[in-house]
Amino acid sequence: PDDWLMWRRTLDSWGYSPLDQIDRDNVDDLQMVWTRALGPGLQQGTPLVYHGVMYMPNPRDVIQAIDVVTGDLIWEYRRDRPDDLADYMIGSLIDTNRNLAIHGNLIIDTSADEYVFALDATTGELVWETQILDYKVHPANQTSGPIIANGKVISGRSCAPKGGPNACVIVAHDAATGEELWRRRLIPAPGEPGDETWGGVPFEDRKHVGAWMVPSYDPDLNLVYIGTSVTSPAPKFLIGGIENKHLYHNSTLALDADTGEIVWYYQHLNDHWDLDHPFERLLVDTVVAPDPTKVSWINPRLRAGEMRKVVTGIPGKTGVVYTLDRATGEFLWATPTVAQNVISNIDGATGAVTENAELVFTREGAEVLVCPTFVTGGKDWEAGAYSPLTNLMYYPLRNACARMLATTTGGLTLYALAKRDQIAPGTDQVGTVQAISAETGEIVWKFEQRAGTTSLVATGGGLVFGGDGNGRFRALDHETGAVLWEINLGSSVTGFPITYAVDGRQYVAVSTGTSLSSRDNMRLTPELRPSMGNNLFVFALPNR
Repeated sequence: PDDWLMWRRTLDSWGYSPLDQIDRDNVDDLQMVWTRALGPGLQQGTPLVYHGVMYMPNPRDVIQAIDVVTGDLIWEYRRDRPDDLADYMIGSLIDTNRNLAIHGNLIIDTSADEYVFALDATTGELVWETQILDYKVHPANQTSGPIIANGKVISGRSCAPKGGPNACVIVAHDAATGEELWRRRLIPAPGEPGDETWGGVPFEDRKHVGAWMVPSYDPDLNLVYIGTSVTSPAPKFLIGGIENKHLYHNSTLALDADTGEIVWYYQHLNDHWDLDHPFERLLVDTVVAPDPTKVSWINPRLRAGEMRKVVTGIPGKTGVVYTLDRATGEFLWATPTVAQNVISNIDGATGAVTENAELVFTREGAEVLVCPTFVTGGKDWEAGAYSPLTNLMYYPLRNACARMLATTTGGLTLYALAKRDQIAPGTDQVGTVQAISAETGEIVWKFEQRAGTTSLVATGGGLVFGGDGNGRFRALDHETGAVLWEINLGSSVTGFPITYAVDGRQYVAVSTGTSLSSRDNMRLTPELRPSMGNNLFVFALPNR
């Protein structure tokens, strides 16, 4: 329990540590014990901690090994990156390096030039590397690193439209050798299941269904759970017609970890607005008893009170919570959190989603008010957490909408959309943390504030740590949401916080910097003007 060995600490993506030395009674005594500057670029890193060493992914394919107690550098790996990456890739994303994985004595990551590679954890020397794609032919941004599932390195990626459908893949490699074991394309080809959902669009014109966040894994079912993104362009009248589902975009996929075969899928949204659904899937065993007075859509066959193995949480930018049976994909219940107007109904019996027809673009020049907006969400890549002590899911969310225009000549050509973000009607608070019962679906508490909120971690000490775009890092009471401790770190909190222990002392680590999400959030609150420094901070209680 002392270490933090993967992105969300465990393969169920809980973002929870049982460490409890820092608790609700003493958290107000937390002190900074060391800090260290990180390299330049968009910074969204997650530290890993193993046997007294912290492994920190920096932007631009730099990895550092750091003494967890003192903050001193042990080794640094700087990957030799091609100078022309931005000529082929989505240029705004080539900095990002969210997470690493550990297998034995290997630190494993994916790189901007489309390799997967392993370093010796002791020395930082390259042990093996395997090319996944040629970035000049099939450009795909690898902004998130892999997980290790039963000895396999499982990695997803975004995929630039110019890379075509064969850039949109999830891939498995042997963790010891780097040998490729399987790859799963996320866009069906002619003759494959799902081909009929593309409305006759030629295979080479089916683009940009990526899986750019980190998977979860159930070792008992041997299933990998991963979510997917929108198509390019986003408005479906431009690509095969609005009546088509365009599989497997904006879906949860359950893949056989040995073969990559799709065991089941569930589509959350036929997306015309870039409301991706690639975020963390929480794997929880819980009593399922959704409260019909609190939950909008419930499967009528559900026997309230039965124990189920579910995949749950907020998988996409809409901010809607979905709970599915994780063995079969059966829809159990769903309910919104922040303001959303894109989903008008979900059929409880089938899980089929009905989009708001008034917001579905049918021509260029159409303009609508969409809640939430893209880039910031609702929810975005900033991770929530789950605590088994409360059976609550905790999510950093944003109250943000946009006037959105369908256009192929202006705005963001990647999606054929232009937007003007605004705070959601009825509030002046952009940021919110919401605690949602995994059993009943009730929102148990809300914490709301002016600045947009960022990633969370829950602990055995009854705390939820998280930050915001204005540089505040704080500890909330996991039962009430009350603020128990807070510090101003000066720059937007953009990294994923963790907690670990060494020699009986518990530490909390978090990092600051810049991201596209925090940038867009802060535009909604121009009076808040944090710095943009990339730094790592570590806190602990005073030595007694």
